[in-house]
Amino acid sequence: MKEISVEQLNENVFSLIGKEWMLVTAGTPERYNMMTASWGGIGWLWNRPVAFVFIRPERYTYEFVEQSQTLTLSFLGDAPQMRQLYGLLGSKSGRDIPKMQLDGLTAEEASNGCVRFSESRLTLECTKLFATDMQEDNFICPDLLAWYGEKGGMHRMYVVEITRVLTAD
Repeated sequence: MKEISVEQLNENVFSLIGKEWMLVTAGTPERYNMMTASWGGIGWLWNRPVAFVFIRPERYTYEFVEQSQTLTLSFLGDAPQMRQLYGLLGSKSGRDIPKMQLDGLTAEEASNGCVRFSESRLTLECTKLFATDMQEDNFICPDLLAWYGEKGGMHRMYVVEITRVLTAD
């Protein structure tokens, strides 16, 4: 993978996150977990390049993110095999299947001590800056509460600094 500056990142973030999706990975090469995410954002906050990541507390990856200072966001592209991996990693828990041993993903240590995948077309190495829990009282549009209830707990939002950008190009 080739390192580029964050200013060289030339992606439509709406397509990147909302349509391609991403893997959120936290932990160490010896013990980590990842999950598929299609909610989030990339922007500029506190004079830093940041990403916004949302994770429900029921997700196994939540435990790893809570215990780590760093994480990676990996974009695998839209090839059929990658779409299949995204589907599996978004619907199955690492508590139930050995995600670290899945065919199609080759883990390697990222420079921030976390894990990245050699198959990724784009990897953002990140450091946590801020976290807050979404609360029912803070919703201005109450219709959005339909995302919760029986579907699970409210997300924790993490603001992470993008410290390194790697691309397969």
